[in-house]
Amino acid sequence: MTIKVKKRNFLKKKKIKEIKTELGEYGDLLQGKKKVEILEAEPNSFILVDGEPYIIIIDGKAFPTLKAILNTDVESKTVTVDMGAIRFVSNGADIMSPGIVDASEGVEVGDIVLIIDETHGKPLAIGVSLISGEEMVENDSGKAVETKHYVGDEIWNFEL
Repeated sequence: MTIKVKKRNFLKKKKIKEIKTELGEYGDLLQGKKKVEILEAEPNSFILVDGEPYIIIIDGKAFPTLKAILNTDVESKTVTVDMGAIRFVSNGADIMSPGIVDASEGVEVGDIVLIIDETHGKPLAIGVSLISGEEMVENDSGKAVETKHYVGDEIWNFEL
């Protein structure tokens, strides 16, 4: 799938504030006096910070990109998967409870979570939790996280 750029505009402070609120703990990605632009594209639009795609808009909701998380020191809620799950996660699969070995304290339904591997703690994907962190670790069946963006997808490979 290719990303088709429609237009690119600077964001007003009011809109930046709205997006920061929506991002919650990831709002710090828009902190400071940086150039913040919106890149309207198909199928998903991006928020650019100093020309880098830091936030993607999927189905009208803002999500941080993995590159943004790797380039900043933002604290995030994490879900740790075992090494057997990495192949599936890096192909875009949703995260199933049996592959989860740990989850940050306080992960609730609907939270944006960072999926990391067990051995190196490297980010693999970003998704939305479907169950609480405790349930993710305890359950031995069922879907736990809906994947929105993963290493190697068209968002990861997107460059201006």
